Amino acid sequence: MSRLSGAELTIRLLENQGVTHIAGIPGGFNLPLYDALGRRGTIRHILARHEQGAGFIAQGMARVTGRPGVVFATSGPGATNTLTALADARMDSVPLVCITGQVPLNMIGTDAFQEVDIYGMSISATKHNFIVRSIDELLRVIPEAFAIAAGDRPGPVLVDIPRDVQAAMVELDALPAPGVPAPMPEPDKQALTRASELLNRARRPLLLLGGGTSSPEASQAVLHFMETLRIPAVMSLQGLGAIPHGHELAVGMLGMHGARASNMLVDECDLLVVVGARLGDRATGRLDSFCPKTGIIHIDIDACEVGKLRTPQVGITADAAQALRALLPLARHNDHQKWLERVWACKAEHGLHFDRTDEVCSPYGIIAHVAKVLNGAGLVATDVGQHQMRTAQAYPMTHPRQWLTSGGLGTMGFGLPSAIGASLAKPEETVVCFTGDGSLLMNIQEMATAVENKANVKIVLCNNEALGLVQQQQDLFFGGRLFGSAYTAGTDFVRIAEGFGMPAWHLDQEHDPESVLEQALRMRGPCLLEVRMSPEEKVFPMVPPGAANSQMIEGVNS
Repeated sequence: MSRLSGAELTIRLLENQGVTHIAGIPGGFNLPLYDALGRRGTIRHILARHEQGAGFIAQGMARVTGRPGVVFATSGPGATNTLTALADARMDSVPLVCITGQVPLNMIGTDAFQEVDIYGMSISATKHNFIVRSIDELLRVIPEAFAIAAGDRPGPVLVDIPRDVQAAMVELDALPAPGVPAPMPEPDKQALTRASELLNRARRPLLLLGGGTSSPEASQAVLHFMETLRIPAVMSLQGLGAIPHGHELAVGMLGMHGARASNMLVDECDLLVVVGARLGDRATGRLDSFCPKTGIIHIDIDACEVGKLRTPQVGITADAAQALRALLPLARHNDHQKWLERVWACKAEHGLHFDRTDEVCSPYGIIAHVAKVLNGAGLVATDVGQHQMRTAQAYPMTHPRQWLTSGGLGTMGFGLPSAIGASLAKPEETVVCFTGDGSLLMNIQEMATAVENKANVKIVLCNNEALGLVQQQQDLFFGGRLFGSAYTAGTDFVRIAEGFGMPAWHLDQEHDPESVLEQALRMRGPCLLEVRMSPEEKVFPMVPPGAANSQMIEGVNS
């Protein structure tokens, strides 16, 4: 029998869940947890420089492994600083367990130092949350938090532990079993039958792949399904990587900055099979113009998403891989050759084409040259902005969980810390973080975390001294009135990176930038490569906000 404090018990329970890393920052009301973590020495702690950064580091680990990431924060500002990372994980279905310290139970509601109601604040930003009111509750809450975070549609769970619960003592014979997700129910047989009938009648079927297909298991099921039935596919932003770039049945990304071919073929298909996608507005454009006469089969692990925005002919609540494996034997192998020929012709005529890819220091050239050096390997993270859309358009994703980007919440500051987390979880991989100057400034302090942990992260900074995507919309849709979106201080990011102890280069000032790029990507450890770009460089094609996808514009005169 062991006698443990609540803090010691929490660490033992985390070990029992297989946790290997925790990102966080200590403070007065989670110090017992840190003391127990340090004395055990079995879980590696990553000291972030900001709790939002800690949340995104944990997200990076979760996104590349599929297992819940763990973040620690103290009460008050420590806890509130995690909310953006929690909301981001909620929108993008990322499993996360956030454990916050709290003032003692008898001080809750007294406006004590660093007291906030993080339980109440986090309700809309989490999948579930707990406040632990006794040490005995920890035995149930911690395993349950992991089961909920990883179960059905994954998401973030917050566990708030008051300091007196951390200090309380308990005698224990054995730990409870680790929390594991409940198995998903089998797909409804009647729904599968109706879906197969629609599929068998379709002459122009098309798959729309979302983030729910991003796991290796789902990707494998998608490939087998589409190759067996010869059905082409478009992808949402989060669905990139589900099938390899260049696959003959892959059309490309749809939506606001997707390929015109993808948006056109969604309108032309007679059956759209939506797999693991929310049908968010950045993918669909104006909803009443999205597939108005097209049959829809919607497969999603979250019953709340099926029919939330568009009523499908058939809705199937199930894991993507499970549903596709069950649907395949019911489907006929129809001849879709004419449709495929139309798809290939449309892709050839209206697919994405990029300028100046031979120039290393051009908007698309830097992406092309990084991809060439890595040759399909490595992991790719982005921040949010023009660089994100260009990377989504142009980077040849080859495998699931290669692509890390903030989709639903669109969080600037996501890129660097999530790349650090991905590198810590997959130390054998090179992780490239494409970012902009506006985004990098949001969490630039995590450069210190990257250096301290020798994370193999390559920061590719596309610096246009502006909030580029904001300026693009101001220029196109607000009469060219640029306001509040330019940086005039002329920040020297190379000197800043070097100040953090990170090698850095002004790539466009190098005599042989291609050689420097290759050298930087092949060396171990973090570095920064800055490429200067004109703020007038826009990212096209683009669907104007609130417009239908059919109203996509190709340039300033279209």
